[in-house]
Amino acid sequence: MHPFRTAIEARDIDAAVALLAEDVVFRSPVVFTPYSGREAVRPILQAVIQVFQDFSYLREIGAEDAADHALVFQARVGDKRLEGCDFLHAGEDGLIDEFTVMVRPLSGVIALAEAMNALLTDPTHA
Repeated sequence: MHPFRTAIEARDIDAAVALLAEDVVFRSPVVFTPYSGREAVRPILQAVIQVFQDFSYLREIGAEDAADHALVFQARVGDKRLEGCDFLHAGEDGLIDEFTVMVRPLSGVIALAEAMNALLTDPTHA
């Protein structure tokens, strides 16, 4: 099992962030411009753990020693069910340097975008 999957399933954001390269590039399913850097990704991971309900990884694609992995998941945001995939690429140091998330269907993406925007723009969000 990929260590990132293990960390997310345990809801351990610190462990998940520790697996990211300092200059990781994160591509979100809801914004065009990628996020750059480990500390830019931390609040996104913290928020998504709160937003996703009934989250579970369904399968993992990629050899244990491969640089590329795909983690297929399902979740719910409010009354919208969604499916998605975390595409991870590790650099030579073993840290994740590229992280792309794709989500479907469109109704799930919209619900995710609205919930994430509300959480990340809330001044009381820690």
